[in-house]
Amino acid sequence: MSEIIGVIGGGSFGATVAKLLSEKNDVLVYTRRNDVIEELNKNRTLSGAALNERVKGTHNYQEVCEKCSLIFPIIPSTGFRETMKLLSPHLFPYHILIHGTKGLDIDLIGNEDLSRATIDRHKVNTMSEVISQETSVLRIGSMSGPNLANEILAGLPAACVIASEFDEVIKVGQDALKGKNFAVFGSHDLKGVELAGAFKNIIALGSGISEGLGLGKNIQALLITRGLKELIEFGFALGYSGEAFLGAAGMGDMIATATSVHSRNFSFGYKFGKGESVEEILKNSNDTIEGVATLKVIYHLSRKMKVFLPIVFTLYKTIFEDMDKQDAIMQLMSYNYAKDVDFAITKII
Repeated sequence: MSEIIGVIGGGSFGATVAKLLSEKNDVLVYTRRNDVIEELNKNRTLSGAALNERVKGTHNYQEVCEKCSLIFPIIPSTGFRETMKLLSPHLFPYHILIHGTKGLDIDLIGNEDLSRATIDRHKVNTMSEVISQETSVLRIGSMSGPNLANEILAGLPAACVIASEFDEVIKVGQDALKGKNFAVFGSHDLKGVELAGAFKNIIALGSGISEGLGLGKNIQALLITRGLKELIEFGFALGYSGEAFLGAAGMGDMIATATSVHSRNFSFGYKFGKGESVEEILKNSNDTIEGVATLKVIYHLSRKMKVFLPIVFTLYKTIFEDMDKQDAIMQLMSYNYAKDVDFAITKII
């Protein structure tokens, strides 16, 4: 493939995707920050990552839409809908969009407080749903999986999943991204892959808190496995098939994100477990910590849907309602857990 491929977003994962694509393609990166574009075009670096001469930057989003039929939006969930509205007049059905955003969109009115809003399923959207709602693009996909940017940029072997309802999108994504040290799997479970990518960030918060409290690997493993169970139950409640939950985008991404110091969500939890405040951690973070916003959304939505998620509920009360961290752990340990995840696996199979 030799066409120009677009990347929307100049953060660390945007830089990672640009580097992967540039092994075989020319890449045009859009970000609204002129200083970031100047640094990329002058010194070949983006978010601290060294890139080759095939990657160029622009602050003109119309240029990306006109030159690129394949575009990877890699932007925080909080600004995703706004960006799609911005791009919409320049996007057409011939475009293919494969996003790499692991979060959820919540439709609130103005500055409406999430805790007081009327939350239902129709107000919460995956990024593919946002693309469909705001643009005329039909061929939509999601890039997910255990994709720690630092490791990929260092050239360590890794993989991702391209999920889409369209075989063409999966093949185009695979052809564009796969390389010597990077494998690309395919999945038709688009919504499942998107939910898994968002949900695992919540479990990474809890795993980081556990690490910060010095509670050991046993409780960390318990959080991950019980977190997988909660993902499966929540996914079933939403009507998803669950095919993706035990694959690279589900279990694989959860393990990587919930155990690595290179995970911004794990790092948030670790610092919070060590005593730093939520406000302090967010203020000092260079990248968006998606798990914090996702925790709010899934907590309120699961309560509305009457889906019992002990880890989600306890983390919400710990992070946002000042519940004592040690009390939170004891509360989780004292729940009457009747079954492990075997029943959920049976459903998926």
